[in-house]
Amino acid sequence: MSLSQQPPAAALVFQTLLTQGPLTRAELGRRTGLSSGAVTKVSTPLLADGWITEVGQPVGERQPGRPATLVAVRPERARFIGVKVTADELIGVLADLTATPLATRRAALDSREVGTVVEAIARLVGRLAAEADEEHAAQVHSLGVTISGDVDGHTGAVRYSPFLHWRGVPLGRLVESATGIPTVIDNDVRALTVAEQWFGSGAGLSSFALVTVGAGIGCGISVHGRVVTGAHGVSGEIGHLPVGGSDRVCTCGNTGCVEAIASAQAIVDQVRQDTGDATLTLDDAVALAHDGDAAARAVFTRAGRALGLAIASVANLFGPERIIISGEGVASYDLFADQIRQSFTAQAFGAAADCDLVVRPLPFEAWARGGAAVAAQRLFAPVAGQGSSPGSPVR
Repeated sequence: MSLSQQPPAAALVFQTLLTQGPLTRAELGRRTGLSSGAVTKVSTPLLADGWITEVGQPVGERQPGRPATLVAVRPERARFIGVKVTADELIGVLADLTATPLATRRAALDSREVGTVVEAIARLVGRLAAEADEEHAAQVHSLGVTISGDVDGHTGAVRYSPFLHWRGVPLGRLVESATGIPTVIDNDVRALTVAEQWFGSGAGLSSFALVTVGAGIGCGISVHGRVVTGAHGVSGEIGHLPVGGSDRVCTCGNTGCVEAIASAQAIVDQVRQDTGDATLTLDDAVALAHDGDAAARAVFTRAGRALGLAIASVANLFGPERIIISGEGVASYDLFADQIRQSFTAQAFGAAADCDLVVRPLPFEAWARGGAAVAAQRLFAPVAGQGSSPGSPVR
């Protein structure tokens, strides 16, 4: 039985075990706010159906009466595949119920044409599904595909992806038809935020933000255990905050956006313009800056200022406990760090400046794991009208 067919209390117990277990039933009650009777009632069918299991007694705990028993999620109960789509590559991961990677694969994209990308996803998914061998695997339950841009997770449509030049693509339906596996489509930063909330640097926090720096500038927001999606499916788009200081045109068509100043391509374009070298790459720009080239360093300084202002805006808006900075751009974080901190400190209001900033480099396989986490999340997505379970997207 799907967990979405269980009552909301079962979803709450299951996710608490998923992210914080193993736990005793008494501790489950304390952490969920459910009575001991309610915990027992909703745990019984989860145990019977193999979603959770008893794993022994707490180490070193001695109490009178019947010994307490630890309960945990059974990771092998289901398998999920996550795929991260970039402009030129697919990164895939086969994961268990705890989104722990069991196998990873990459595949180059020869074209950004929708049909070609869907076929490439289907081939990659087929290879990953084959990794789910008889020794340790259950059937692949669902697939999560993540992509940058304006993505409607409810309908599976990519409304706009600037790096793929897609508009109005029903990607969920197309991929599900091509793979035969139930498919979830979501924004890549939101999906990575779910993974960080469950198992990463956001675990156990009441609120945090994940800012990603790379081909684009994104932000995932988690408040009270729920990842914010926005009423219209758009949230956290700090890359399109206007910070001024530049007349560069962003991919969204506006000027002065953070992304137009601090994204990887924006940095390359600016260093090319300042040095007159039209063949220069991002690695070249980083090397020039590290070698002390004044023009290159000035570009990274401007980028750091824009990022610091954007991160301060996040802190000012909802006061998260922590802001995690990640993405491929953090490989050159040393070139941004001082200016980010200076701009953040100057712009953050009052105690918002005390927000914990954590730099966390994550490979694209971690982003693909986010897709698997989003797919797993749908196991306990609430039935319409029943409200959101913790960890589920909030509109």
